[in-house]
Amino acid sequence: MHTILVILGGVVLFMVLALVARTVTWLQQHLLTTFALLWFIAAATNMAVGMVHAGYSFMAELPIFFVVFLVPVVLAWMTTQKRRR
Repeated sequence: MHTILVILGGVVLFMVLALVARTVTWLQQHLLTTFALLWFIAAATNMAVGMVHAGYSFMAELPIFFVVFLVPVVLAWMTTQKRRR
């Protein structure tokens, strides 16, 4: 359940950035890159919390990190590709 909530958090972050990008020209041009960088930091922080507080090992958290990071980034990439058409 936690993983789904974190992924939804990534989708919400992208939606907020996309709304802000409507008024900020620089962000319009770099929306996907900015989102991917911010989301990488958030997903890595989530992984670190899982390792420190929940006691999971790095190798146990790594697949979850990839899912948490890649699902919102792929959805964001698909959205930006659809907008460019």
